[in-house]
Amino acid sequence: MKKFSSRYSIAVHILSLVALSPTSCTSEFIAESVNTNPVIIRRIIGMLKKAGLVHVRAGTGGTNLQKGLDEITLLDVYRAVEVADNGDIFNFHDETNPKCPVGANIESVFRTKMLQAQSAMEHELAQVTLKQLVSELKEKTGSI
Repeated sequence: MKKFSSRYSIAVHILSLVALSPTSCTSEFIAESVNTNPVIIRRIIGMLKKAGLVHVRAGTGGTNLQKGLDEITLLDVYRAVEVADNGDIFNFHDETNPKCPVGANIESVFRTKMLQAQSAMEHELAQVTLKQLVSELKEKTGSI
């Protein structure tokens, strides 16, 4: 089964670290926490910046949140970093046999169910703010 890319979990990690850090976070510092290459971190930070979630100071200035923790939902982060064709996260086979009753109709029937599933997922992500996630992290870590 194909999974979503790790960009989303990395983006949530980045935002949580930035929120909990007492100083601006550099891509090198973040990369050490995520345990990945700073280039990957800079790429994802660029997506978060484009979405208006972070502010980046050039050079070694680091990254800061552009919005309050209670203003950023997990759906905002998801939309910032996951690339979906026309907003759809599921791909469909385009070359079914139109002469077959199943082939002619499966996409429209199945697409409806998949769009409902996507809508439910997005609804759940919209209910969780970064503030909630960071609060749970503070509890788990005994405050950072």
